[in-house]
Amino acid sequence: MLAEELRPIEQLLSAIESSNKKYDLEKIKKAFLYADEMHKGQMRQSGEPYISHPIAVAESVVSLGLDTDSVCAALLHDTVEDCPEKTNLDAIRQLFGNDVALFVDGVTKIKSINVEDKEETHIENIRKMLLAMSKDIRVIFIKLCDRMHNMRTLYVKKDAKRRVTALETMHVYAPLAHRLGMQRIKQELENTALKYLDPIGYDEVKGNIDDKYGKNANFIENIKNHVSAKLEAANINYKLKGRVKTVYSVYRKMYNQNKSFDEIYDFYALRIIVDTELECYTVLGLIHEMYKSVPGRFKDYISTPKPNMYQSLHTTVIGKDGIPFEVQIRTSEMHHIAEYGIAAHWKYKSGEKASVDIDRKLDWISKLIDTENEASDPDEFLHAFKIDIFHDETFVFTPKGDVIALPLGSTLIDFAYSIHTGVGNKMIGAKINGRIAPIDSEPKNGDIVEVITSNSAKGPSRDWLNIVKTSEARNKIKQWFKKEKRQENIQVGRNEIEKMFNRKRMNCSDTEREEIVTAVAKKLGMADANDLYNGLGYGGLSYTKIEAKLTDEYDRNYKKEPVKESVIEPTTNAAVKRRKSNGGVIVDGEEGCAVKFAKCCNPLPGEEIIGFITKGYGISIHKADCPNISSAYANEENVDRFVKAEWDVPVSGHSSSTFESAIQIFVTNRISILADISVALAEMKVDIVSINTKNVEGASIINMVISCKNIEHFNSIISRVRNIKDVIRVSRVVGASV
Repeated sequence: MLAEELRPIEQLLSAIESSNKKYDLEKIKKAFLYADEMHKGQMRQSGEPYISHPIAVAESVVSLGLDTDSVCAALLHDTVEDCPEKTNLDAIRQLFGNDVALFVDGVTKIKSINVEDKEETHIENIRKMLLAMSKDIRVIFIKLCDRMHNMRTLYVKKDAKRRVTALETMHVYAPLAHRLGMQRIKQELENTALKYLDPIGYDEVKGNIDDKYGKNANFIENIKNHVSAKLEAANINYKLKGRVKTVYSVYRKMYNQNKSFDEIYDFYALRIIVDTELECYTVLGLIHEMYKSVPGRFKDYISTPKPNMYQSLHTTVIGKDGIPFEVQIRTSEMHHIAEYGIAAHWKYKSGEKASVDIDRKLDWISKLIDTENEASDPDEFLHAFKIDIFHDETFVFTPKGDVIALPLGSTLIDFAYSIHTGVGNKMIGAKINGRIAPIDSEPKNGDIVEVITSNSAKGPSRDWLNIVKTSEARNKIKQWFKKEKRQENIQVGRNEIEKMFNRKRMNCSDTEREEIVTAVAKKLGMADANDLYNGLGYGGLSYTKIEAKLTDEYDRNYKKEPVKESVIEPTTNAAVKRRKSNGGVIVDGEEGCAVKFAKCCNPLPGEEIIGFITKGYGISIHKADCPNISSAYANEENVDRFVKAEWDVPVSGHSSSTFESAIQIFVTNRISILADISVALAEMKVDIVSINTKNVEGASIINMVISCKNIEHFNSIISRVRNIKDVIRVSRVVGASV
């Protein structure tokens, strides 16, 4: 007979016994008695003893098939936080071991998360959740069970608390359960959260479901009888289960996809569970013999599993009475994984091979942590978090037939980086189903994508950071710039900070500005100002954060008192040492030198420029972010050779002033394509200075040097050329060294 003191966990012990798994019952009983003592006198808002909650969580943990330590942690998960005067992690560790303490600590650290709030405290909570998951995935299993029971008892909370908890559940925990393949928990969390987030919509959809099901009460049963007869005739061992779509699934399709209730074709579903994978395809053939299939509604997740390990055949067919229904066909093992996801197959109860496979399935967690470490601001990390956790998948094939799963909306650049970092860095183009496509194209399910690479490729473009969708691709691009373009990054960062100082009217000398930047850099743990410039240049630091810190440093130490306007003397032209060139540029400093425009970057009016005093060839005018200027900066001997330069607006805006710029046009091979481009440029009265072409795997690259008035004129030319049929990509190119 069960001891009276263990009476509250009678149901838990019964579930453990019926699971047919090996559990350390003495350790579990000990954990319960300890938790019961810690929570003694504490009550839930429902009026029940607090210990009822840990027991319910432990029962859910057992239903997932987790181990003894997970059950103990479920019983103890609130003791450290809610009973700090009685216990702590060290006590838990001494009594129940390191794993139990790790789980309790991990669950405790996962505080409330509001993904609508970009405050750093909430980002920190997401980070803690990911770190806890990366240490041991069982932490999030326990947390999901904890959240599931809290949602079941949410009715006792006040309205405001209900909404916050439901929103958090819908935004984080339900998608997380989906990402881990735990469909049973996901569906319960979604449906319960919807009750509190949109009770009117929930009742409306539920009413439609009850009404439709009532009118066709015998539909599922008749289908089951019909299919059973066919399967038995084929000597197939099977299990059949009918269902109607969940309230949240219907709600999402109706409100998110703007569909009417009658347009939900998979409202009814029949699930067929068989013994082998071969039998899955045999049953599929039998179903299509019996019913007419709906075109475009067949999905094979057996040969192409989802990233969360889900496998099944899906097909939609029309019943004899004209009602469409979905048929899902899978093996028993596939069904178990579909219900419990990673929890059904986790590495601590599997062999070495399975352990490696599970680690690969959970690789997205470590990638998200890397994103958090590299993210320049909360917005960027939240974007990555939502993409990687909440996304639907697109399945794309390589030419060799390998399947690559990408978040919905990913581009060909994302695809290239998902294959290998080197493929992305050497990418110059791509094909979808054998045809050249722009690299910002979004491949669709089933597309065959081939990445065109070149060993002479100069690496990714900074513009790609605005194109890619996945955090993996964004991080790899940033890392390339961080490693390969330090001097260029430093110059880009320096230019941005100079712009910021000018924009905010932070008046100080160049030396003072450098002192301000250096002070902020050291406060951020960097060696010097160049590290900060580099971080800004490759995207590793947030301009917004750095701007705030620089402003604070300036206001605290360098801000000058405003001077009354009456004492300011007008500045005469003679007071400023300037020389105007014939090329429309004003240069401060040296006089009597000729001015020329550098061929390495071909600066255009409207772009920031800088002068470089050459040896015997006058002053060379470069774009401020020209890579060659960055290289020259690296040599201390060149410091005194840089001079400030700016465009003389009236001259640069004059219609007779033109400047050369080089462009590269990537096109599909077509006889008249070059003529179309030439005509378009002629219509815009743009002179072609030089032109050459070369073929690259079914496409052509056209290199041109054109004349234009300024950067705005240049951008309009680029826009016009991009709209020509069969033009894949147009980009500005730079030439040789200084």
